[in-house]
Amino acid sequence: MSLDSILLLRFEWIITLIIFILLVLKLSDADNKVGALMKAINVLLFVNFAAGLLPIGEGSLFNGFFKTSELIVLEKNILNLGVLLISLASFTWLTNHKHRIEFYILMLSSMLGVYVMLSSGHLLMLYLGLEMSTIPVAALANFNKTEKRSSEAGVKFILSSTFSTGIMLFGISLLYGAVGNLSFESIIANLHPDALTLFAFAFILGGFGFKMSMVPFHLWTADVYEGSPVGVTNYLSVISKGSVIFIFITVLYTVFGGMKDAWLLAVGVLAVLSMTIGNLFALRQDNIKRLLAFSSISQVGFVLVGIAGAAKVGVTAVVYFVLIYMLSNIAAFGVAGAIADTTGKESLNKAYKGLYKSNPFYALILALALFSLAGVPPTAGFFGKLFLLTSGMGTAMYVVLGIAGINLVISLYNYLRVVKYMFIDEAEEVLPVVDKNKALTTALIVCIIGLLVIGFVTPIYQYIDSISFGM
Repeated sequence: MSLDSILLLRFEWIITLIIFILLVLKLSDADNKVGALMKAINVLLFVNFAAGLLPIGEGSLFNGFFKTSELIVLEKNILNLGVLLISLASFTWLTNHKHRIEFYILMLSSMLGVYVMLSSGHLLMLYLGLEMSTIPVAALANFNKTEKRSSEAGVKFILSSTFSTGIMLFGISLLYGAVGNLSFESIIANLHPDALTLFAFAFILGGFGFKMSMVPFHLWTADVYEGSPVGVTNYLSVISKGSVIFIFITVLYTVFGGMKDAWLLAVGVLAVLSMTIGNLFALRQDNIKRLLAFSSISQVGFVLVGIAGAAKVGVTAVVYFVLIYMLSNIAAFGVAGAIADTTGKESLNKAYKGLYKSNPFYALILALALFSLAGVPPTAGFFGKLFLLTSGMGTAMYVVLGIAGINLVISLYNYLRVVKYMFIDEAEEVLPVVDKNKALTTALIVCIIGLLVIGFVTPIYQYIDSISFGM
């Protein structure tokens, strides 16, 4: 294999090497030195992120099965940053868990599947990457083996993933029958919007719907989020969902770009359903993880509004929003994890009332993260939502945009309700002071700096726009 080929596969080689190192550490009983082990792993994840920032050319390998571009590299770098921050935010929980190395092996194995999926130039490669990224997460969802709800989360995740896999495979088989080839280039050249192709696309869209938790494919999302450990929930909401959104826009705009008139209405309807039902169900949630689960469903609805817009603007807006959404959710789940580790509680009524008086740092961090998720200026979430809605205007879907505006108001109530608990309501009992550690504090500060700065640093958006593709 030539040096150029190795460089094109840089992300995959580095993550595979880290997994191998972790296996060696596990066999050498490195678990006995917890502090040194955790620091070493976080250093490896930082090296993984830093190596991804080095320049890399565009190209393809294996007869087009694997490809890379500036946009794909950026997407991988965004997700690498997310994995590093999730590791730092989960430091306390992992330190106290006896299977911490296994957690990292499973998470990084899932990341390897994410890399394969994002660089796929063939539908079978995409499917293999999607399953490689999903199967390890099923084990992660059941990582707290002594808790019944964690086992329930694992089972529900496996069942929903199996069902979505069957749906997507059926759609892929129908598409092969219609086109005769599953490479992206061949599909683009031979695709015709006949009945069989539309039927195949409907099943493929349904498969993506489960992976992204679109409504009506969302039914067990909140249960999985609630039952999984907070660190795993963080990974599910940010990395798993973000990676599928990235490949989804590629499939829609390139593979099925010639059928945009056919799928535009379907995406608009799914956007309305996801925004509305996600927000309405969030109104009655008392568990912080269930609230953020329905929040993520609602956020997917806003992403679909951006996808339904003008192609190049839509790609730019979605990638930009996923970066902001990632920082917001990692900060929110980081605070939720710190509180759960100290109090053992996830209830808004029991663990968050009066939080500002006992833990002002965590209350402020969570408030800023929620403001960003709600799209309140001057946080970056405001600019992310603005660009998504602006993209939606490109196809004159004014009804969808009007409903999106209404949902912005509803979501604002959902997030401000938590802020009210923390800053205004009196706690029934004095909440304990949550210990700070350098790893978690670093992750939270990085997230908040990003949320306060990204919206005003225009070169970030301009760079994404310069490498985005259009139709």
